[in-house]
This record gives sequence, C-alpha cells and structure tokens, in this order.
Amino acid sequence: MKKEIIIVLDFGGQYNQLIARRVRECNVYCEVLPYNTSIDRIKELAPKGIIFTGGPASVYEPDAPSCDPAIFSLGIPILGICYGCQLMTHLLAGKVSKAPVREYGHTQISVDTESKLFTGISPDTSCWMSHTDYIEQPAAGFRIIAKSASCPVAAIEDSERLLYGVQFHPEVAHTPEGTRMLHNFLYQICNCSGDWIMSSFTEEMIASLREKIGDKKVLCALSGGVDSSVAAVLISKAVGKQLTCIFVDHGLLRKNEGDEVEEIFTRQFDVNLIRVNAQQRFYEKLTGVTEPEAKRKIIGEEFIRVFEEEARKIGKVDFLVQGTIYPDVIESGLGKSAVIKSHHNVGGLPEHVDFKEIIEPLRSLFKDEVRKVGLELGIPEKLVFRQPFPGPGLAVRIIGDITPQKVAILQEADYIFREEIAKAGLDKGISQYFAVLTNLRSVGVMGDERTYDYTIALRAVTTSDFMTAEFARIPWEVLATVSNRIVNEVKHVNRICYDITTKPPATIEWE
Repeated sequence: MKKEIIIVLDFGGQYNQLIARRVRECNVYCEVLPYNTSIDRIKELAPKGIIFTGGPASVYEPDAPSCDPAIFSLGIPILGICYGCQLMTHLLAGKVSKAPVREYGHTQISVDTESKLFTGISPDTSCWMSHTDYIEQPAAGFRIIAKSASCPVAAIEDSERLLYGVQFHPEVAHTPEGTRMLHNFLYQICNCSGDWIMSSFTEEMIASLREKIGDKKVLCALSGGVDSSVAAVLISKAVGKQLTCIFVDHGLLRKNEGDEVEEIFTRQFDVNLIRVNAQQRFYEKLTGVTEPEAKRKIIGEEFIRVFEEEARKIGKVDFLVQGTIYPDVIESGLGKSAVIKSHHNVGGLPEHVDFKEIIEPLRSLFKDEVRKVGLELGIPEKLVFRQPFPGPGLAVRIIGDITPQKVAILQEADYIFREEIAKAGLDKGISQYFAVLTNLRSVGVMGDERTYDYTIALRAVTTSDFMTAEFARIPWEVLATVSNRIVNEVKHVNRICYDITTKPPATIEWE
C-alpha cells in the first residue's frame, strides 16, 4: 500500500510521535520503530530516509540506547535530532561531552543556508533546545552548519554520506521554521515524492480488506467513537453484510450515548448492529478495583469475552475488527519505549482470543488522519468530529473504585459541562473537554448545612495532534456557570476544579 516510507528510530524521546506526525503532514508516510531494529529489517523496509529521535540518556553512558553502526553505510539519508545527532557523532568517532551551559527553551541560531537542510531558512532563526550534553568535536567528514551563542555545534552535515544532525527540535511548534527543515530533509535530501494522501489510503485499504476477508464473516468492536466508527464503515464498504457490529454498553458511557450510537448505526448506516447491555457484568468485574492499568486490562478482556459470546450466537466468525490508532500503539509501548498507559485495544487484550485474526485498519493513522478518512467515507461531520472518548469509558475518568452511583454522578456533571461549552459556542475550538470524578471528598456548606462530598475536575485542551496539548482558556463566566450548575444539579458534588496542566507532562486523560 505504501510506495515510500521514512523510518523514525525511537531512542526514548518525548516527541517521537510528533516527529512522525510532522513527516506525515509533509505527505510522506512514516513509522516509528524501536532503536534496536535490525539492519535486515531496515533493508527490508527500504526507507527513503531515517530519523533518529531525541532521548533522555547520554550517548557516552555504557547502557545508553544505540543502534548498529552499519546503518551509516546503507546509503540511506539520516537525520539525527538532539540525542540522535549526538549518537551519530559518538558512533562515528566524534566527541560528545557534558555541556558547560545547559540549553533549554527558545534559542537563536545562525544557520548555513548553503546546506540543503536549511534551504529557504532565515540565516538567523529561532529554535527549541533541550540538552545537557553537546558535540565538542564533530566526527570526521562532518561540517558545522548551525551554531548558537552557547552551542558551537547546533547542526552538522556530511553531504557525501547524506548524514545530517540538529541539536535542537525542529518538530515542535516552538521552532517556527522546523517544519520547513523537515520538508527539506524529505524532499531535498531523501527525494521523496509525497504520495501519502487520505483518499488513496481509503481506496487502497478498502481493496486490501476486501481481498483479505474474502467471503468470511467479520465482527467489529463498535464503541460509537470516531475510531471504531470509521473502522466499521471501512469494513462495511469492503464486505457489506458480512460485517456484524457488536456495540457493548458497559455502563461506562456518557449520558444518553448508548441510545445515540444505536440510532446512528441503525438509521444512518446499513449495518448489522447488535447492542449488548452488559452494565452489571462490567460493574461486578470492576468492584474494588482502583488501579487504572488494572481497570484497562479488565475492561479490555471483558470486551473480548463479550464478543466471543456474541460471535458464537451468530455462527463462525473469522475476524475481529478494532479501531486501534497509531498513538494507541506507541503509548502502549513500542519495542523498549516506556509504556505511558495501556490502551484496551492494544495492551489490554487477553492471551486467548477466539477469532482467526484481529484486523485493525486504522492502526497506522493518527487521530486527524482518521477523521479525514471518515469524511472520505461520507460519515456525517457530527460523528467524525465527535469528542474523543477512551475505550474503557468513564472507568478511567472516575478516580478510585467504580460504582453505579459514581457513574451516575459523573454522567450528569460531564453532560452539563459539555452542554455549556456548546451553548457558549466553544465546542469547535476546543479539541477535547470532559469531567473527571476525583476520589477527593471535602467539606462544603449547602443550605446552611455541612456537606462532605466529591470534587469534580474539569479538563479541556486544545491540540492539533493529541500528542502535545495546551489547556483551553475557557472564559471565567463559562466556568462559573458550569460550576454553579453542577453543584446545584448533581447530588454529592460540592467542589469544582479546572485542570490547567499541559501535555506533557500530563496526559489528556487523568488515568
């Protein structure tokens, strides 16, 4: 399906997904692979170029993440970013040392515009630095193509071997001309053609699914969210009535959501839909469970068990479809990368699955790419741009143990928050917004009486890719209205807080 590919080798950097996202924004397909990917695997993929990510280690430490030095002899263009730049230098016999001055944040650099990497870049430009080590001496064959007041080697190149390195982070928004630098690497150095577009992905995926599935039966795990909905319609376009969608109402959905999902897929789409009301079953499994990873594992396994049972009722089913997307895969742990959190579509699967195979047609896509595919498929905008919702549902928005009473409290509070955001006309400008029921209870006064009730936290973020995010600057009067309504209309809540943490260091969801 993919004519050309860029490989992003992950050395543990916090921006690994963001690098991949920026490459795709340049219409070039890429994948993130662990740093210890074998040379044979890289040759097999035949990438147009390779990018080394940043990372928290020092390259001269004995156990620092590294790669096979033979990679530099493949003739494939390589761009090292931050740690990746230092690793390239270290492996090719240059010298990397502890920096006399640590650089972090906005930094002015001077660049050599004669370098292909900096074609069209301002001679003096701004970038985002984040390093404690520096390149004291570039490796033989390299020349310095950028520097700052505190960093004598801010970028290097060996144009003969097509090896390039930057000490800063071109992938972040804080480097204004960073996307142009990446574009230069892709098109000026790697000679990419830019064939990664959603329309071709959609057509090719439908054809691929039709060939793979043949005349066999398929079950789709449908939550009603964007990812599973797009996956369901993709499969439906490919094999029609061979698809049966199983919608499991685990009792952890938002207010009225179960009925809304059923109506959309039975009235708007010609899809075989089975709704399974399994609320009590999930509540029992989650009784007393407080650890978020445990919640995710339990819910993931119970989902599969429900699908197995439904599959037996409708006869032989060969494939299970899930709406797993690329950030799910990376955040659940890629190779030796740190696990941020397990996603129920990825890390939460039980060892035994009673199906021939699991199909994840969106596994290679980021969220905004999934939305583009949804629009290509003719799915209504209302559904395509629906608020993201985690597979485990409200279970990971309730801190502590799960009870039907807590679910009811959160459903009402969340509904009020979303309703007021829409009334204020802010819903299109905020990427994701929801309420969290904390396990904090505090003293309050209502009707001249002392209360001891729950605290609700409100979370709203703006983001273009869901890999980094800023908290939304919601007007105070809107927050005041939300707070007033929740405290007055929702029983057992007497305090409201607003989460103003960015991602990173926090994730968007609380658990």
